[in-house]
Amino acid sequence: MIDINLLRENPDAIKASQRARGGDEALVHQAVSADELWRRELLAFETLRAEQNASAKLVGAASKEDRPALIEAGKLLADKVKQASEAADAAKTALDAIVWQIENVVIEGVPTGGEENFVVVKEVGTKPNFDFEARDHVALGELLDIIDIERGTKISGSRFYFLKGWGARLELAMMNMALDYAAKNDFTALITPTLVRPEVMAGTGFLNQHADEIYYLPADDLYLTGTSEVALAGYHRDEIIDLSEGPLRYAGWSTCYRREAGSAGRDTRGILRVHQFNKLEMFSYIDPVDSEAEHAKLLAFQEAMLQACELPYRVIDTAAGDLGSSAARKFDAEAWVPTQDQYRELTSTSNCTTFQARRLNVRFRNAEGKTQTAATLNGTLATTRWLVAILENHQQADGSVRIPEALRPYLGGQEVISPKVSAK
Repeated sequence: MIDINLLRENPDAIKASQRARGGDEALVHQAVSADELWRRELLAFETLRAEQNASAKLVGAASKEDRPALIEAGKLLADKVKQASEAADAAKTALDAIVWQIENVVIEGVPTGGEENFVVVKEVGTKPNFDFEARDHVALGELLDIIDIERGTKISGSRFYFLKGWGARLELAMMNMALDYAAKNDFTALITPTLVRPEVMAGTGFLNQHADEIYYLPADDLYLTGTSEVALAGYHRDEIIDLSEGPLRYAGWSTCYRREAGSAGRDTRGILRVHQFNKLEMFSYIDPVDSEAEHAKLLAFQEAMLQACELPYRVIDTAAGDLGSSAARKFDAEAWVPTQDQYRELTSTSNCTTFQARRLNVRFRNAEGKTQTAATLNGTLATTRWLVAILENHQQADGSVRIPEALRPYLGGQEVISPKVSAK
């Protein structure tokens, strides 16, 4: 949720953000009007309540003769106070309904525009130059007998799969390497719930434009999470946290579920865009003044993992119109996928400033001892999708795949995954 003080002091900044996102500027005008109405109704209520308190004191000090009339007047005043309270509450509810629709205010410097208007920050690594016809990850998975899409589809439908043998072990190795890296950088490991209450899902901002991507269980009034970010954001809901020694960092390991409702016909081959996958998500609670520096750190952690997996990649600064509603800025790290001849997103990191924490009521005490809203940030450190890039970039002419050196200790020293039958 946006800062109500910013709405009052600088609504033009929020309008500019909405324009950059391609969002609805009219919401800002509506919010300003609704806020003015709420403050008028609140003032009217507080004035009447003060009058009521003063009247109650007069009753206590009145003579026996005057008291009945004062009591009767007090009853009439009590009715007015009740009506004023209800009007103020209704005005606040109307204000909240509008404000909760306004997306986070983007940070200065974020590119304006839609999905195609990103800015490339850097390119790192050397793209492979094969002297043979490269296989895609599906062909490699079948040849190595490590990915079984046919049986995944038979069991659960399209966009499901089995990871098998070295495929399953490779994912677990990647996750464990990421978890070790996170632990070395002061992240507390969490295995998170994957079913959450509506108020937590709404608090993270995922029930806006992403609502159609989420699986919902109406019988239980619970949502399946598409990222452990949701549970991690709700972890300290309605709490005052201690940031006196620096940020609180968590690394959440979970299975994730996405309907992929908006991707009909896109990436239907393989495991790049699926309904179920595993992910290790970084999440930070921090003083808002330090959020941009923390954002840079999360990105650096992601780059270190990509480099450990020996993947060529680029970092892009995502355009405002392609940001989720809670992100004020997002960097995507995209790995090179040889058979597609393009970079594909493997991981992203978002600075959500105080947007999520304000909705979830997560606060901390500043140096003066006053409570203020915390900032939250998130970023993926490893996920199933990484297997696509690892398999394709490290394939060899005989159909085998070289395991990145950093992953080998997590696989018993294994250096290569080889076909059970020689490739033709």
